[in-house]
Amino acid sequence: MAGVRELAVPFVAPGPSGVAVRDRLKHLSLRDEHVLRVVGAHQGALASQDLKARCADGPNHGADTWATRKRELTKESSSRIAGAITKATHDQWALARRCQAAHIRSLEAGIKVLRHRLSLPIGARGTKRSPGGYRSRGEWFHKSRRLKALEARHAAAVADWQAERVRVVRGGKRMLNTRHHLAEAGLTEGRWREWWEAERWFLAADGESGKRYGNETIRVTPDGQVSIKLPAPLAYLANTKHGRYTLTSTVAFAHRGVEWADRIEANWAVAYRIHHDTTRGRWYLTASWKRPTVPAIPLETALAQGVIGVDTNADHFAAYRLDPHGNPVGEPHRFVYDLTGTAHRRDAQLRHALTRLLHWAKQTGVAAIAIEDLDFGAEKTREKHGRRKRFRQLISGIPTGKFKARLVSMAAEHGLAIIAVDPAYTSMWGGQHWQKPLTTPRRRMSRHDAAGIAIGRRALGHPIRRRTAPPRAHQSDVHGYRTLQTDRRAPGREEPRPRIPGPRTRSVPPDTARTRATRTPKTVRDVRSEQEWVQDSLLLTE
Repeated sequence: MAGVRELAVPFVAPGPSGVAVRDRLKHLSLRDEHVLRVVGAHQGALASQDLKARCADGPNHGADTWATRKRELTKESSSRIAGAITKATHDQWALARRCQAAHIRSLEAGIKVLRHRLSLPIGARGTKRSPGGYRSRGEWFHKSRRLKALEARHAAAVADWQAERVRVVRGGKRMLNTRHHLAEAGLTEGRWREWWEAERWFLAADGESGKRYGNETIRVTPDGQVSIKLPAPLAYLANTKHGRYTLTSTVAFAHRGVEWADRIEANWAVAYRIHHDTTRGRWYLTASWKRPTVPAIPLETALAQGVIGVDTNADHFAAYRLDPHGNPVGEPHRFVYDLTGTAHRRDAQLRHALTRLLHWAKQTGVAAIAIEDLDFGAEKTREKHGRRKRFRQLISGIPTGKFKARLVSMAAEHGLAIIAVDPAYTSMWGGQHWQKPLTTPRRRMSRHDAAGIAIGRRALGHPIRRRTAPPRAHQSDVHGYRTLQTDRRAPGREEPRPRIPGPRTRSVPPDTARTRATRTPKTVRDVRSEQEWVQDSLLLTE
């Protein structure tokens, strides 16, 4: 147990702050598609220019430069569209800054590991928590060259960070690189160009409370009729008054349709975005709005009916139900998913697995699900794991970020609380203390199932080690000390019991100084008397 780090306290994850629903724009006419393409391309060009200006401002950005950019955009569109474009620009710039900071942390982690391994002798064995030296002098030489390359990248990234200089590609860097590998992607230049332009369009509008139906730029009536406020240079395309274009298609949100209708009838803010899927040739309308902030329920209230511990893996969720006292109930459950193929297929697989998990949780009657607060940002670098390529792929395949975001939002709809616990030693201690005792001829326990029990017990505040039965002789000098069920607030409850100094047997001479206080049993029969019994020597008789 030496070197065990301090564990973080479990906490209830906050619920989602927003809602988004989507519906398809069906039966659009050729004129409707033409207007959407022209408006999207026009506003997309304005968004690209504004992003370029924001990146050029760098540390000189302020309220004055923001107002100047917005005035220039208003001339080519409208005040509301200019506000939406500048807000999207600031969000994209802030995201690029966060990614830049994460990239710097990743480079620092790689440099630290490389320096450590290069300082060790050739062939030095590693420990459980730190890698060893390199196998050959050739590998050592190549890694020393890589260290210099990473240090150069780190210096350039730090210089960009200090100068507040970011590099952003509207549409995505991956899509831009696909242009040079069309054959591998299975695309033609024309198809790629259509995809590239569609991703760079800007057909979005922020909501405005108090305005008609919650949005003045993209308006959707309770009947599902969609109309768009055209920019000033494109006002000639309008088919209704006040420079608006009404689409022939209507929308009807099947999911959260009642909630959406209540908002627009009360003129509350609703943001809209129109998106074109070039692969399927379909147009979609996405509506989103904010939810009022609801305080998280107390941890004790969420755990009153027990908890379900979930261990996240690369291909399945291992879940086990525990009662409020930390005892496993029933059988282990596994929810399998396959994260191969396209992004849409992976997302659907994850959604389906989470749906089955939440439905089972509702059937059991618990009010909380415990998960690990995982973060593999510094654990999947090639510098740390070296040739263990399959292990790095395994870690990278675990959907930690998307899993937590989707689980929190989906659990809120079922009235379930999500409790995040420290992931340290859950698999190791769960397999050590729970896998073998729960394995029966009819139940096969895996290490992941045992980890689910460990996660649930940690959320409940119990130690992961299970309570063992008392020794057969009920005496500490026969089978050693017993393990006790420690209170959840006791410090060091997951550490081994310290050894108490003094004699470990009751057969001590009467004149021996007692160094350890005796412990009186709870039964009356075994209570020791205050008298001291002495065994005299035998008398010699004839």
